[in-house]
Amino acid sequence: MISDESDRFNPRDPKPADAGKPSKSAKRREARKLATQALYQWHMAQHSLNEIEAQFRVDNDFTDVDGAYFREILHGVPAIKGEIDKALVPCMTIALEELDPVELAVLRLSTWELIKRVDVPYRVVINEGVELAKVFGATDGHKFVNGVLDKLAPALREAEVKANKR
Repeated sequence: MISDESDRFNPRDPKPADAGKPSKSAKRREARKLATQALYQWHMAQHSLNEIEAQFRVDNDFTDVDGAYFREILHGVPAIKGEIDKALVPCMTIALEELDPVELAVLRLSTWELIKRVDVPYRVVINEGVELAKVFGATDGHKFVNGVLDKLAPALREAEVKANKR
C-alpha cells in the first residue's frame, strides 16, 4: 500500500497526541455545570452529599468532566456554606431566602471558588458564574449573578482585583 502524502508526519503541523480531547478548563467547566445541578438538588431535596454524588456519577458521563473538581465543589460548598452566605449578603439587594435556587447554587459555587481556589483568577470565576447562570438561571439571572460577583470579588480578592485594575 502506498502511503498518501497526508499520512506523513509534518513537523510544521504537529498534532498533539491529545488532539480532540477537552482541555483542563473545559473539563472544569463541565464539572461546574454538574456541580451547580448537584448543589441545587442538595439545597432543594436535602439529600446527603454522598448520595447526590453517587447519583450524578451514575447518571452522567464523566469522560469530559474533571471528576475530582466536581467532588471538591460538591463537598466544599456545603462545608463552608455559612461563610459563603455571610460573604454574599452584603453584595445582594434581596435576601438569600428570596433568591432563585439556581442562582443561589451558582453564587455559592462561585463564592466558594473565590474563597478556596485562589489559583483560579477572579475574572475566570466571575465569567464561569455568569455562564452557568445563562445556562441554568432565569432570563436575566446572569445579570444579577454578574452584579453580585463584581461586588464580591474585591471583598474576597482585594489584592488581585487591585493588581488587575492597574
